[in-house]
Order: sequence, then structure tokens, then C-alpha cells
Amino acid sequence: MRFIESGRRWLSLGGLLVLSACSTLWPSRTPPRAGPAPPRVELPAPGAVRSTGELRLQAARRLVAANPADTYVGVVPDVLLAIPVLEIELNADGGIRRIEVLRQPKQALDTVPIAIDAVRRAAPFGDVSRLPKPWIFTETFLFNDERKFKPRTLDD
Repeated sequence: MRFIESGRRWLSLGGLLVLSACSTLWPSRTPPRAGPAPPRVELPAPGAVRSTGELRLQAARRLVAANPADTYVGVVPDVLLAIPVLEIELNADGGIRRIEVLRQPKQALDTVPIAIDAVRRAAPFGDVSRLPKPWIFTETFLFNDERKFKPRTLDD
């Protein structure tokens, strides 16, 4: 009986060693972002918007201008790394009231905080008090393999 218990202990220990070795053999698929946070880019004051469409377009342009190191322009690749979708609710002055993740990608989960931080850097989005409530718009972030994004609104 003692022999069986001893064998079980060795098997358990061997299993733990194999599992710990596995975790070091295959690195994470989402590498951490290296380096300090990008410096804040001074943006011109946002213009007045007359519709939700204008608001979305102005917000997309501000996203690119406020995040030059994290964005790309031009043709979207055929295969994308991740496509998070955010819903942004604004205050009357265009400041952010709430950000909600509508679509979480199945891979490259680190792209969601990149997108949220990009929205925060691009705010405020202009006076929306003349638009009908709720002051909400959505943006789809098209991430390439370099973890750079393009707002889908710029492709419309």
C-alpha cells in the first residue's frame, strides 16, 4: 500500500513538473506592450457637429491624430489580428461619460485596452448638446498584426 501511495506522489510531482515546463516552452500569444506610454498629443479644439455621422467622422479623425504611434492609414489587411468594438457615451461638452466594450476579440485581448486608451486620448469630441440624446456612437477598431489600429469609420 505504501508503495502505491509513494508512486502516486511521484506521478503528481512529475505531472506538476511537466505542466510547469509547458508554461515556459510556449510564450503568451499577446506580448506585453513595451516602453512608456506615448506622450499626449495636443489636438485642435473639436469642431461643432450637426449629426451623429459627423460626430463619428470627427471622432475617428481625432483617434488617428491623438494616437500616431498606434494607428495606420491606407488599405486594411485581408486578415486582421483583432476587431474590438466600443460604444462611447458622451457628456454634452463631448467629454467621455462611459465606454463599453460591445465586441471582445477572441484573440489579442490586449487590443481592447489599447482602443479604450486611444479613445480617452482623443477626447473631447466636441459639443454634442444640440444633437438628440443619447449622445452615443460606436467605433470598430481594425487591428493589424503590428497591433496598430484604424477606425473603421474612416473606411466608410
